[in-house]
Amino acid sequence: MAAVRLSLLILLLGAAAMAEDDRTAERQQMVEDIVALSRLVAGENGQGEIDQRVLAAMGKVPRHEFVPVLQKRAAYRNRPLSIGSGQTISQPYIVALMTDLLDLKPGDTVLEIGTGCGYQSAVLAELAKDVYTIEIVEALGRTAAATLERLGYANVHPKIGDGYKGWPERAPFDSIIVTAAPDHVPPALVEQLKPGGHLVIPVGKLAQQLLVITKNADGSTSQREITPVQFVPLTRDKREK
Repeated sequence: MAAVRLSLLILLLGAAAMAEDDRTAERQQMVEDIVALSRLVAGENGQGEIDQRVLAAMGKVPRHEFVPVLQKRAAYRNRPLSIGSGQTISQPYIVALMTDLLDLKPGDTVLEIGTGCGYQSAVLAELAKDVYTIEIVEALGRTAAATLERLGYANVHPKIGDGYKGWPERAPFDSIIVTAAPDHVPPALVEQLKPGGHLVIPVGKLAQQLLVITKNADGSTSQREITPVQFVPLTRDKREK
C-alpha cells in the first residue's frame, strides 16, 4: 500500500512539473493580448501592428523561466513584474513593441543595455544572429547569464558593466535597445550604431518618452517619438565621471 501511495505521489508531482513547464496556452493568451493592444494603439496613433516574427518569438520564449519564483504564476500577464534589486521586467506588450521597432533581420547583431532577468535578450536571440547584452547589477547579470545558458541561448553574450558606454569592442551594431531610462541619449550608443540601424530607447526622468533613433548614411540621425513610458532609471557606474 505504501508503495502504491508513493507511486501515486510521484505521478502527481510529475504531472505538476509538466504543467509548470508546459505553459503554451498562457503564452498564446499573452500573444493574443499583445495583438489586441497593438491594434488599439495602432488605431490611436498610426503605429503599425506587431510583426508576426516578433509575435512568434514572444510565443516561444518561456517567460516564467526568467522571473523569480514568487512571480511565476503572473509571468504571462500583460504587466511589469519585479525581478529584485529594484529592477523590473517590462510588460510583454512593451517588450514586443520595442523589439518590433528594432526591425531585426536574421543576420543582425544587436546590443542590449540592461540585461535584467534576460527575457528581452532571449526574445532578441530568436530574431537576430548575435545579442550582446550588458547589465550593471552583478547579481542580476549573473543570474540572467545562467538562465540563458540553461535554456540554450548560445547566441547571447552577456557582460557585467556600465551600459552607458556601450560595448565598443563589439561595435558597430545593426540595432541597439535600452531597457532603462537615461535622462539623455548616450552619445556612445549613437556612435556604435551602424548606418541604417535603429536605437530604441526610453528617455527622461519623471516624464519618459520611448524614442526610435535612426542613423543615416552620412552619420546624422533622425528621431521619432513612439509613446510615453515608465522605466527604471539607467544606472551608471558611480566611479565614472
